Amino acid sequence: MKLIERIGNFLGVGGDRSAPAPHYVALADGLVVTTTHAEAWFTLSSSNTDLMSESARDGELDEAAAALAKTLAGSDVQLKVLWSPLVAGDYMDEAARLFTAGGWQEWAGMRVERLDHIALPSRHLLMGVRITERTGQAAAAGRRSVAGALGVASTAVSNKELARLDAIMRRLGRRLEATPWRAQPAAVEMLAWMVAREQHRTTPLPSATGGLITGAKLAALTRGRVLPFPDHLRVMDATGQTTAWVAILTMSGFPETMESPGAGEWLRALSEITYVPDIDDSDLDDDVDPASLILPVSPEASLRFKVMPKREAMKKADEARRLAKEQRRSASQHSAEDPGRAVEETEGVMAGLIRDMGREDVTLVEDHPRLIVTSTTSLDDLRARVDAVVTYYGGAGIEVGVGEEEQRELWLEVQAGDQLRVPDLGHTRDVTALAGSWWWGGAKVGDDEGPIVGYLTGSTPGVYRNDLTIGSEKGDATTTLFNGRSGRGKTLSLMMSMLDAAFRGAFVLALDFKGDMGGVVAAGRRYGLNAHLIETGPRFAGVADLFKLLDKEGAERAQIEVPAQLGIAMPPHLRARGAETPVQHAVNQVIAQGDPATWKVIDYLRRSEDPLARETGEALFELSQTAIGSPFMGRPAEGAPPLSPEPGIWVVQIPGLSLPGANDDREDWNVLQRMSVALMHSMLAYGITTAGRKDLRGLRKVVAVPEVHVLTATREGAAFLEYIARVGRALSTALVLDTQDPQSLSHLVGVVEQLTTVVGFQLTNPVQQDALAELLNLPPGKHTRDLIQSIGLQPDGEVRHGHAIVRDRRFQTATVQWDIPTAELLALLDTTPRLDDAGDDRAARYEEVTA
Repeated sequence: MKLIERIGNFLGVGGDRSAPAPHYVALADGLVVTTTHAEAWFTLSSSNTDLMSESARDGELDEAAAALAKTLAGSDVQLKVLWSPLVAGDYMDEAARLFTAGGWQEWAGMRVERLDHIALPSRHLLMGVRITERTGQAAAAGRRSVAGALGVASTAVSNKELARLDAIMRRLGRRLEATPWRAQPAAVEMLAWMVAREQHRTTPLPSATGGLITGAKLAALTRGRVLPFPDHLRVMDATGQTTAWVAILTMSGFPETMESPGAGEWLRALSEITYVPDIDDSDLDDDVDPASLILPVSPEASLRFKVMPKREAMKKADEARRLAKEQRRSASQHSAEDPGRAVEETEGVMAGLIRDMGREDVTLVEDHPRLIVTSTTSLDDLRARVDAVVTYYGGAGIEVGVGEEEQRELWLEVQAGDQLRVPDLGHTRDVTALAGSWWWGGAKVGDDEGPIVGYLTGSTPGVYRNDLTIGSEKGDATTTLFNGRSGRGKTLSLMMSMLDAAFRGAFVLALDFKGDMGGVVAAGRRYGLNAHLIETGPRFAGVADLFKLLDKEGAERAQIEVPAQLGIAMPPHLRARGAETPVQHAVNQVIAQGDPATWKVIDYLRRSEDPLARETGEALFELSQTAIGSPFMGRPAEGAPPLSPEPGIWVVQIPGLSLPGANDDREDWNVLQRMSVALMHSMLAYGITTAGRKDLRGLRKVVAVPEVHVLTATREGAAFLEYIARVGRALSTALVLDTQDPQSLSHLVGVVEQLTTVVGFQLTNPVQQDALAELLNLPPGKHTRDLIQSIGLQPDGEVRHGHAIVRDRRFQTATVQWDIPTAELLALLDTTPRLDDAGDDRAARYEEVTA
């Protein structure tokens, strides 16, 4: 740098400050072309770092530092962290592709209203790298008068030049794609939004022609007026009214050392800065929630940096070491003979840095961070936001202040396609320190598309999507597990997922062992779904008859399953006398007569001339009159609803089951255990055959099993779960489990191996916490146990319903709040037992109201 430039920078009148504003020539996928140079622009992916293990964080940090040192060495780079409001209306357009059944428009409309209410911002990470100078246009640009705002050049870019720039951009993109940022060329629509958003105009963005925006369309992106003031800028609309107040902040000082995780993550922490706006008391409701007054500031960041080549960086570090050494020697020659601790530390640090640069992927980087704070409310609101940002970073030892009298220069500097204008407000550090800011870190979990069921509660905001039925389409496993203690929201979350699956046209079968899921039927009917509640008892006699459930499989399957089921139900002394033979004979005869049913088999036995057959028939008949026996071998009542595999929700409530343990001898089963196993035999056989039917392969299917520990305690139940889990992908069948006992489930290797999503709510037992930690892919230990202990609690210790830790199919883990969009829906799904409002009565009550 020339002496005159150094003096100018020191006085604040450097030539860079007065450089002309960028004049855009063209925007294309991954490219921003101005009259003076071209830049390659990429969108960066967020990484899930909130719950990442220490070793995984260290490994990813090393990868990022190596990418800076190798891939970006010598390049002028601009990093931008931007926020945009979540456009809730877009979810309605997506819902038209997702949902097909029932009143899905109203269902999706509720979610849109809820998203509008919570107003989640979306984070966008973009990186621009200068790839070439356009020297032919530079002379023309130099003859232009100094522009006061962004402009558009009339000089076009040729197809040949665009092709060359595109090739350079894609070659660089392939190298950046392998970094932790997973860079992808930014779409031209994203670049148009990035350029136009500074004007705060509401006009639609121009569409690209052949993937290119030039000429008048490009001019429309920058048509606006920005007025600079000493401590802020004002953005004006077409009528001359102020639409936004903007302040550019500089970061003038950093501590010598910063910890990560911790204050060192100064770029990731942008989403954590909040403030309380100044609102008149008369504008507040009497019962206003204080937490609702705390709003995010959402400051944005623009960081221009240049990584020094290693040789240049080592030379600079060695100069600093020599200077410190000379200062130490000079001090030792005077009477004080004390060079000062800072001088000695500097010499040692520089020596260590030189050694590291020689051995590892470490070099130096010069960076110039800028923070952009915006308010669309008022200047006072802007200043309140600025104070919040300054205070937040001050607590971490980082000096942040408004760029006084340089707002225009700093605002131009943060624009894509511009250049460094205020070089004296920069820092030199090693690449590891810059990577430690974790601009790409935060919280990320869930599917990229699909039903929105909640929102992230980690360090970066966002929606959480969960689709029970997506596994088969992705060629992945299809089993989802909900874990947690009672009353934390796991059954409500399960029912919300069941409803979303039903709106997607799925057949959803739930085996409700506890008897508290009647609300999902009421909710399904409320929103136009085909929903049925089936209970044990005479009213639903014959609904689980294997002859009816297996009719599509043919008589051959029922000819084996029905005798086995009746053999389980009959008293042991009859089975010991050989009663299974007359039962098989009766089954064969009933099948031969046509229109078979289990109650007909019992009736045939009762009319038999064989004493053993008659005694067996009488015993089974008496058992068929019980609440548990009537569903699978009772005579159907008039108007009893069938259980059929068609799109909709089918909740089979079978509370009060008493299944024997896996090690209990069959001869020791009591009558309740025998009947429970026989009824479960029907449901498991139905679940397996429905999942495997060839004519239903194209139908989305979900088998939900709340309180799954009821099944895992038996050999038959465990075998059923492992079978559905293993073949679910091939049969388009999702298995959804709900349990309070993750430890017992962890022994079912076939199920655990097929888990695609794990939702963990609060647990308090250390053994169960460790089992859940393993399922969530979290590092074992006290820290994880404390996390699982606190996940379902408010800061004041009260229960926080629906708050969970989620591990998705990519093995990403983050904290999530399951969200029910309306109070009406919450009331319908409520599983809290009440004396005057049993959960299984809601469907019947709603049926009466709608009739």
